[in-house]
Amino acid sequence: MKGTPDLPQCGFSRASLQVLSLQGVDPKKFTAFNVLEDQDLRQGIKDYSEWPTIPQLYVNKTFVGGCDILVSMHQNGELASLLEKEGVLAVDQDVSAEGDQSNQKKEDK
Repeated sequence: MKGTPDLPQCGFSRASLQVLSLQGVDPKKFTAFNVLEDQDLRQGIKDYSEWPTIPQLYVNKTFVGGCDILVSMHQNGELASLLEKEGVLAVDQDVSAEGDQSNQKKEDK
């Protein structure tokens, strides 16, 4: 990405982070590299993936796509399915329990 998760340096990096956040991915749980600090990395990642733009998302070492692909996959539900299938998202037991309690309260009314 351009910048860091705490301080993205371009709109596409920011948008990608927002999509991942909407999907429930904690930025502290993934690795990000600031390509603005290393021109060899910046070109190397483009060569490796054969994808011309940055940011780029890899899930379990597999290239997924750039910002445009992430947004499209988010909109059509494919990203959520991929992240779930790859075990990227862990179900938070506390949230599940709260959700069950909330549903029970609604049923009691």
